[in-house]
Order: sequence, then C-alpha cells, then structure tokens
Amino acid sequence: MRLPVVKLVRLGRVSYAELLALQERWLRLLQAEPATEAQSRTEAGALLLCEPAGPVYTCGLRGGLTSEEVARLRALGAEVQATGRGGLATFHGPGQLLCHPVLDLRRLGLRLRTHVAALEACAVRLCELQGLRGARARPPPYTGVWLGERKICAIGVRCGRHITSHGQALNCSTDLTWFEHIVPCGLVGTGVTSLSKELQRHVTVDEVIPPFLEAFKETYKCTLISEDNSN
Repeated sequence: MRLPVVKLVRLGRVSYAELLALQERWLRLLQAEPATEAQSRTEAGALLLCEPAGPVYTCGLRGGLTSEEVARLRALGAEVQATGRGGLATFHGPGQLLCHPVLDLRRLGLRLRTHVAALEACAVRLCELQGLRGARARPPPYTGVWLGERKICAIGVRCGRHITSHGQALNCSTDLTWFEHIVPCGLVGTGVTSLSKELQRHVTVDEVIPPFLEAFKETYKCTLISEDNSN
C-alpha cells in the first residue's frame, strides 16, 4: 500500500510570524479541498520546520499571561504572540527546533489524541538517538516530553475539521534563562532542559533535523518529500 505523502518545508531561521503566516497558507489550502477528495488523496499536508530567529513568548487558547506580564516580557526584548494552539504560555527562541505539522489526519488514519502521541513519540525517539534513554511522555496536564522533572519538548496543537496546526518545540541549544520569566505551560514546580544541557555539549538545530525526520517518517508511517528531493 502506498504511504501517505507529507511535504517537507525547511525554513531555516525565521521569525515566528513568518512561520505562522506559512502555516495559515497551508491550512487554507487543505481546508479548501472537498471532504470526499481529501479522504481519497495520498498527500496529507506539510511538515514545517524552523528555528526561531528571535525570542518570542506565545500564549495558547487558555491564555496564561496578564497584560502586565506581557508588558514586562516585551521590555526584556521579546515578542509576545497570541496563538490558536492549546495550552498556556511558553517560550520559543534561537536554538529551538519548531515542528508544525499541518496535516489532514484522515489521510494518515489518525485522531487528534494519536497525533499528539505521535509527536511525543518523535521527540522521545530523537532523544534516544542522541543517547538520552530516560525521555518519556507524560499524561495531561504534563503533555510533552520530559527527562525526570525537566521538560525538553513542549507540545501544543490545534485541530479543526480534521486538520492540525502548531505542534512541538524541542530545546536543542536554547537559552533556558528565558523560561525563568514565566511559568512554562502553567506547571509550577517543574523545570526545563535542552539537549545541550543534558549531553554537556553544543547541539544545534541542524544537527538534530535528520534524526528527527527519520523518527517522524517511522512514527507517522509516511513519505517526506521536500521541494527538491525525497527524504
């Protein structure tokens, strides 16, 4: 049986606003297709990958930041962006791999919960490939991937009419001090970490993309096709 096809879009280092704009274009494209055609086609959507060009705090549908906190964070030199994903406030910035799959779940045979579990599995597998065997997913409200009580990968998604957006943020060499200005995802008493901190060496976003893509293909049982070659 032919595997579903997902287009791989590697943006490099871009602003968070650019990522959201491209995500919106892919959402409109998938939502415009008739339901009967959407279920029969093998193209399942796009996998958008990037590294944020600058510091940005994002709020989910449940909020997470007061107007005073927003002003304080902007005074630090960060952007603050409201988004349509689930969850509360978190941080994105340089040294972080952002993965936004814009997918029609029907073409992959997935439901929303299994999609979230697949994102967690990708991050766990990546950690294993990097030599970190203790990574694990945890149930809500601790959605994401953890090493002990330290979150290494945050996950927040949106799904409407079977089509997903947003996704996951994996800390590679992120400056973790930015997280000290908020309560990440509203979880008091927990910490954050990165691949660089855990492995005691500098781990770049570019270094982890190839093993991440292998984990994604394995987990989602799909074929990734970039603009210029197959992966």
